[in-house]
Amino acid sequence: MSRGPKAGGGRGQLRIIGGEWRGRKLAFPDIEGLRPTTDRVRETLFNWLTPHIHGARCLDLFAGSGALGLEALSRGASHCSFVDNSRKATAQIQGHLQTLAAADRGICQTASAISFLAGATGPWNLVFLDPPFGQDLVAPCCELLNTSDCLAAESRVYIESAAGDTPLAPGDHWELHRHKRAGNVSYQLFIVHAR
Repeated sequence: MSRGPKAGGGRGQLRIIGGEWRGRKLAFPDIEGLRPTTDRVRETLFNWLTPHIHGARCLDLFAGSGALGLEALSRGASHCSFVDNSRKATAQIQGHLQTLAAADRGICQTASAISFLAGATGPWNLVFLDPPFGQDLVAPCCELLNTSDCLAAESRVYIESAAGDTPLAPGDHWELHRHKRAGNVSYQLFIVHAR
C-alpha cells in the first residue's frame, strides 16, 4: 500500500489498467493510510514485468487494496497470495476475487508480513513488497525472503518505498534490474539469482 497520491478512479476505488479485467473499477475499504499504488507506477512496473508475468505465482505483501496482485492476475499470473494485517482489507480482496470469478487463483491471509514470511513455503516468482513508509519493514522482509527459501529461481521482487529512504542492498545475489522515482515514491525491481 503505497503512501503516495491516490490512484485514478476516485476516492476509495482502484482501476485495473491492463489485461483480462482492464478498466474494471473496484472499491477498497476506508483504512487510514491505505492508498493503492498509482496507475502511472503500476503501468511502469507491469511494463517491466511483461515477459515474466504469464503463469507466475505471486505474493502481494502489505496488500492493502490488492492493486498489485489483482493487476498481476489480470495480466496472466496463475496465482497470488495476498497478505495484510487488516481483516477488512483481506475480506475486501477476497470479495474482489469472487466478483472477478478468480477465487481459485488467489488466497487471502490476515497476518503481518513478518509472521507470514517466517512460515512461508512458496515458491513465488514475483513478490510485491509495498509496506507502510517510515516503519523500517523492507529490510527484515528481504532478510526473511532470503532465509525462508520461498523464492523461485530468478524471481522478481518489487519494492516500493519513500524516495528519501536509504537505498536497499538485500544481498549479493539480488540484482537491481530497474528503478525509478515518482514524486515522493521510489520503486525498484530486483532479480534474485540462485546463491
